[in-house]
Formats: sequence, structure tokens, C-alpha cells
Amino acid sequence: MTSELSKQYDPKITETKWQQYWENQEIFTANPEKGGETYCIVIPPPNVTGSLHMGHAFESSLIDTLVRYKRMTGKNTLWLPGTDHASIAVQAILDRQLKAEKTDRYQLGREKFLERAWQWKEESGSTIVNQLRRLGVSVDWTRERFTMDEGLSHAVRTAFIKLYEDGLIYRGQYLVNWCPESRSAVSDLEVENKDIEGNLWYFRYPLSDGSGYLQVATTRPETMLGDTGVAVNPQDPRYRHLIGKTVTLPIMGREIPIIADELVDPEFGTGCVKVTPAHDPKDFEMGKRHNLAFINIMNLDGSLNENAGIFVGQDRFVARKNVVKKLDEDGFLVKIEAYRHSVPYSDRGKVPVEPLLSTQWFVKIEPLATKALTCLDQENSPRFVPERWTKVYRDWLVKLKDWCISRQLWWGHQIPAWYIISETNNEITNHTPFVVAQDETSALAKAKQEYGEDIIIQQDPDVLDTWFSSGLWPFSTMGWPEKTLDLDTYYPTTTLVTGFDIIFFWVARMTMMAGYFTGQMPFKDVYIHGLVRDENGKKMSKSANNGIDPLILIDKYGTDALRYTLIREVAGAGQDISLQYNRKTDESESVEAARNFANKIWNASRFVMMNLEGKTPEELGEPVLENLELADRWILSRYHQTVQKTRDYLENYGMGEAAKGLYEFIWRDFCDWYIELVKTRLWKDKESVSCATARQTLAFILAGTLKLLHPFMPHITEEIWHHLTQENQQVLALETYPIADSSLIDLDLENTFELLIESIRVLRNLRAEAGIKPGATITAILQTENSQELAILQRGQVYLKDLAKIENFILTAKLTEEVNQAIAGVVATVEILIPLSGLVDISVLAGKLAKNLAKVEGEIKSLSDRLNKPSFVEKAPEALIQKTKQALAEAEKQAQILQERLKRLH
Repeated sequence: MTSELSKQYDPKITETKWQQYWENQEIFTANPEKGGETYCIVIPPPNVTGSLHMGHAFESSLIDTLVRYKRMTGKNTLWLPGTDHASIAVQAILDRQLKAEKTDRYQLGREKFLERAWQWKEESGSTIVNQLRRLGVSVDWTRERFTMDEGLSHAVRTAFIKLYEDGLIYRGQYLVNWCPESRSAVSDLEVENKDIEGNLWYFRYPLSDGSGYLQVATTRPETMLGDTGVAVNPQDPRYRHLIGKTVTLPIMGREIPIIADELVDPEFGTGCVKVTPAHDPKDFEMGKRHNLAFINIMNLDGSLNENAGIFVGQDRFVARKNVVKKLDEDGFLVKIEAYRHSVPYSDRGKVPVEPLLSTQWFVKIEPLATKALTCLDQENSPRFVPERWTKVYRDWLVKLKDWCISRQLWWGHQIPAWYIISETNNEITNHTPFVVAQDETSALAKAKQEYGEDIIIQQDPDVLDTWFSSGLWPFSTMGWPEKTLDLDTYYPTTTLVTGFDIIFFWVARMTMMAGYFTGQMPFKDVYIHGLVRDENGKKMSKSANNGIDPLILIDKYGTDALRYTLIREVAGAGQDISLQYNRKTDESESVEAARNFANKIWNASRFVMMNLEGKTPEELGEPVLENLELADRWILSRYHQTVQKTRDYLENYGMGEAAKGLYEFIWRDFCDWYIELVKTRLWKDKESVSCATARQTLAFILAGTLKLLHPFMPHITEEIWHHLTQENQQVLALETYPIADSSLIDLDLENTFELLIESIRVLRNLRAEAGIKPGATITAILQTENSQELAILQRGQVYLKDLAKIENFILTAKLTEEVNQAIAGVVATVEILIPLSGLVDISVLAGKLAKNLAKVEGEIKSLSDRLNKPSFVEKAPEALIQKTKQALAEAEKQAQILQERLKRLH
């Protein structure tokens, strides 16, 4: 590879090239036989139905930064990729397709439906995987897993069987979240609460003894058909005398008891609530406590069943209107109030969830949670970053209820239980016997042994909750339950990087499953990141239609630019970030700034390589200490301090801070200053030791900087590094991450050099303000009584002269006479003057300064008037008041500078 870079950086060409190369050459394939300390992350598996969204891009960028860094520090690294089968999402897609074809899965049949599902997965399920590839993630694609591949399916069946045989899985009738659209139980994670404008209906329930009535309020009138009680708070004096009596349920005509329960809020409605144990979670608990009847009035499709009397067959929302109408006609409706309340919706089915009494499979959670709690309390395992999430995780484990793991779907892991049926009766009830086994052959053999030879078996049609299989993900992906080399080498994994929103649903599932099946927590650390919010600071969501497509930004600015932006915006672990984005133009100022950073690196690298005379850093050798000049020692000190800080940040999950620090070093110290400082040395005498040292230092710093930056911006650094080193075999991704040489860190030197940099900056600004032509040389007077500053300026006068184009340099402790017609600035205690006579038209400059002064004085008056208004001070937010005061102080300082400059000119 040649050492010359193209004039323009094209991220599309570079990024595609290296993504393909890394994968084709299997650069990131882990080797368990390599030995050494391991570093392992399993990817939070995206849904196979998904497309890349900004959350994926953010999370994957964070993980890849960590993984690439650890790999470069010599760890035996594995980042294992894969996808989740997403039962509900896939089934919803296929159901829509079948509906468009004027059929459904029931007409198609289970076998044909699953054939179609697998076909869809093969054709469309790789979309998000290919999009992840565009992020340049350094995963081991040879180990890619899918939660329904054969190995993981075997692990799921094994886990189910063990939990069942250990008495931790049972089948029973309980209240679950039911989605009438998908006709399946759904987990809490698959439920989204939406605030809606609804109604609160008030009804009279007559006392059975004819002595009056109770008034109840409800948001779901249709469920009153299944009422089996009315509840009041035992401390409510209004109803205490009625406890133990009965009311006659309108329409249905049955007597139901009045019970007392602490769960009732006396402030809600009338303080008197209807109890429908089969259709409300709180009522379910009350029903169990008070031995109430459980009457299910609903079919699986959301229509009412035979227990609903005259409303049988009606859709639940149609029945709602008709129940209210009937109660009104019968004189039981009191009033209707507008009422805004939260309604749980099925995330996939997009319809309100129905609490439904249903026979399902459950896992007894307490034994699993106890193991996870013991590891947390005794070993602080796993360790949460930030630490505040530890309490959230712990509190949730303590409050856990048994886990409903069955779903009434066809796509997924079918429950490995087979019912014993007969040729004449294949109806499955709560009392139908069953056996649990790995496959049908084993199940039949087991059933015959227990129930005799002349039997028929039928597998449970339900599938397992997706979280059951993903709960096994950290170890099932490595071959569990078999004893594999991968499992022995890389498990437990090192870090889990995930969002706070699935601590309960996924993180806790993994810790409980891992604790039970492996005896260890599945990861040492859990790094909790925040959300990517939109340009207005709002959470991105499909319903709000405010998502930002990362692929649009990648196409416009490049992958590295987007990755770097997302990481750099992280203010601290767990903090949300906002991404600036113009929806009309699909432009982002922050990502554009990162693209400009990439261009800056490219152009600086191109300049450096053009001045190395075709030699590589290795051929040039490292800078010789005794040949180093002041600027060389300064940049080496800054470099090694940056190395140390970057490593410290990355070791402690400070990816955002590390990215900001690298930006400052690369853009300011290296590109803006050091390269400028050595240009004269490079061009003046190419055979000198000074020139050779400058080349060595440039090459050394550039090579090290590319390594430092690689985990954040892998594509551009890989490309430049190959040109710089002329390397055709080894990749930068496998190079050793820089280690700081503390002997070369000189903080005193860095502080003193800042005086030179600020002096050059002030001189340049003064030249620009005075309108001095760029090519003109000047006289500069630098005055300070501080002997240390004098010494620094004396040592660095070559840089001052060179970069500020000073012909006559005067450094003095005290001015012997006043310098008139000059423009002046200050750095620390150094006064910097540039005499202007003969360089510019003094009267024109004075007019310009006077105009600027008038503008600033107008701003001072406006800000002062605002702060003197009582209405502003009393009503404005404190942050705005402080911002206004700060603006006034800055304006007053600017006015003082302009006044002094005008005075000196005259």
C-alpha cells in the first residue's frame, strides 16, 4: 500500500472496504485456545423483524468501542452476535400477509405456517444484521446465533425440563395480559400504557334486603357482567355497617357480597368498587383473599361468552355501549363523567390488553430470585454502572411474582409438554395429564411407561415467552448445556451493555436463569446507558413519529461520524443524549461536526505523510530524547497524558469523556498547533537534526493517535494507518493500544507552553482585528514583570516569530515609554502590543472600534434595563436571570477592552 492519501476523504468507499475486509479475513474471530485474560460481550439480540434505529446504533457504538479497546489491550476477546426470534412481531407480520391473501393461519395450518415463517426469516430476517454490519461492529460473525437455531432450541428444552423436574414450572389458571388481536398472553414488556380520554360510569347496585343501594364507578362497564363482589375500605365510615351484606347485580340478577379490603381507595369514585376477579389484576388478588367466584365473560378474540347473558357474542366495546344502555333503561345508571386515565395496549397488536383468566404455564420465581439476590448482596454481582441502578434491580427481584411463560402463538419454542389423550376425546383441560420431554419420541416412551401402551399424545400448542430463551442467551450461545471450550473460556461474560428500560425484563431474567443453571452470574458488569432523544429532548418512539434513521445519517456523513457523535455526546454513564437533527433536510449539525473532525484527521495525516519522504514510523524510528526541541517535548507530554486519560476513562466506562479528550488533543494540540509549529523545521533544512526530529515526532504521534482513536472511529483510522505504515497484512484493529510513558509527561512544561500558545493566538487575533495583511511582518512588544513568564517567552520566541510573522520582537520587563497608536491584548500578566503606524490606516481602525463599542454599549443598556425590571427578576426562571447577568458581565468586559484600545490608538 502506498503512503499517499487521496485529496478527499470518502467515507463510503473506506467504510465499505474495511467492513468487508475485516469480515472476510475473520479478523474478529475469537480463539478460545489463545489463552490469556478474556473479555466477552454477548450482543443484546435485536428482533429478527427489526430495522436499525438510533438506539441500536448508540448501543452498538458503545459496545464496539469497549470491545475494540479491550482487544487492542491484549485481551482474548469475543463479541458474540445474534438475533431474537420475536414471536409476537413475526407472527403479526405473517398474519397481516395472510389477511391480505384473504386467509389466516388457522386455514393454513400450523405446519405450513411455520414453513412460511422460516422462509420469511431466511429472506427478510437478516435485514438488521446487515445494517449492523454497516456500523462496522467488530463481532465474531462465525459465532452468530439465532434464538431458534437447533443448539439454542435444545438449551431451551433442557432448561424447561430441569425447571419442571425441580418443581419450579407448573400449569395453572391465573390472570394474564391478553391481546385479543394476536390471541396470546403477553408480557408486561409487550404492554404500553397510553393515557386516553375516557369516561367514568356511575351505577347503582341495589342492596339485596331492599334497604337502599351502593353506588360504584368504573371505566369498564362491560366487566360488571362478571362481578362477584363489591368492595369498600374497612376504615371508610360511610360503608362500615354494610360489610357482610349483599347486593343484587343488575342485569345478571345474582347476589354478590360486600367485602372490606385495604386495597380500595376511598378517594376513587364513590369509595365503593365493583370486584371482577377474572378481569382485573387488583380484583384477582381481592378475589383470592375473600374466596370470591371467578367468572370469565370473555372469549379469546375479545367477544363476550355465554357467561355474559344477553350480550353473548358481542365485541367487548360494542357490549360496553349496550351494557350502559341497558343499565340506563333499567334505572341503574347515575351519571357519566369525562375521565382521563391510563389504558394498557398490546405493543404488537395495537389494541387494549384484556386482563383474562387463562390456563398458562408459570415459573416459580422466588428460588431463582433468591440466588440472584444472594450474589448481589454477598458479592455485588453483577456490578451496575452507574451504581444507582443496583437498588432498582434489587427492589424488583424482591417484588417479583411468578412468571407466565406460555404464549398462544405458533412461531417460537413450542412447549415441550405432551398431553395424554384418547381417540375419542382430545380435549385438553386443566386436569389432562401430561409428560415433559426433549422430543415426541422421548415423550411417547415416557407416557407409555407411566400410562400404559394404548395411549395417544399431543404436544401443547403454546410456545414459550421470548424472554425465556433470551434469558439463557449468555450461556446457551456458547453451547450450554454441553460442556464446550467456548463456555469454559468466555463464560461468565465480562460486560453487559444495555438500556435501563429492560433491566427488569431481560437483565433480571438472565441473572436468575444463569444463577440457577450455571451457579454464576452471567456477567461481571452491567453498563446501563441512557436513551437517544430527539432534537427537542423527547424520547424517540414510533407513536410519536420522531425517530431518526441512522442509515440516513450514515449515508450523508459516514459511519465513523455518527458513531463518534453518539459516543461523544455521552455526558456520563446512564445519561440520555440529544441528537441535533433537521427533519426537513435530514441534516445534523453534531454529526456534521464529527464528519469535519474526520476530514481534519485525514488532511493532517496527508500533510504528515507528504513530509515523511515516503518513510514509515518504523523506518524513521522514535524521536531521540536529546534531540527534542521545546515543541516536541510539549506534544509528547500532551500525547502521553492523553494516552493515560483515555485508558483510565475506558477502563471505567467513560467513553464520552475519552472521546472528548481525544478530540481536544487531535484537533487543537496536534493539528492546530504542533503541525503548525514544525512546518518551518520541515521545510527550512531537510538534512538537519531538527527536521529529522520533527519527522520522527510527527510520525510517532500520528501512529499512536490512530491507535487511540481506532475504537471510536475504526474505518478512517484503519485506512490512514495502512497508508502510514505501508502495512499489507496486519490490521490496526489488532495492534497494541498505546501505553503512557509517565517519564515524558511534564505538566509544568505543558502549563508554560500554554502561555506561548495563548500569546500566539492573541497576536493573530490582534492582527486580524487591526486588518493587518496576512503576509505583512510586524513589530511585537511583550511586557511582563513576571520573571518566569519572561523566561518562557524567551525560550519560545522562535515560535512566536514564526506563527505570528514577527520581524521585530521586543521582550521586556518594563516599558520605558508609552507606546501610542498600537493595538493591545493581555495573556496572564503579559501585555502584548502591536504598533500600527505604517501598517494600517489608524482613522479607519478607530472608526471600526468606535462602531463596535457603540454596539456593545447598546447591548449593555438593553441587558441592564432587563435586569432592572422587577417583572423580569420576579417572574423569569433563575437560569435565565443568571444567563442574562453573565451576558452583561461579558459585554462590560468587551466594552472595557474596546475603550482601552481606542484610547491607545489616539
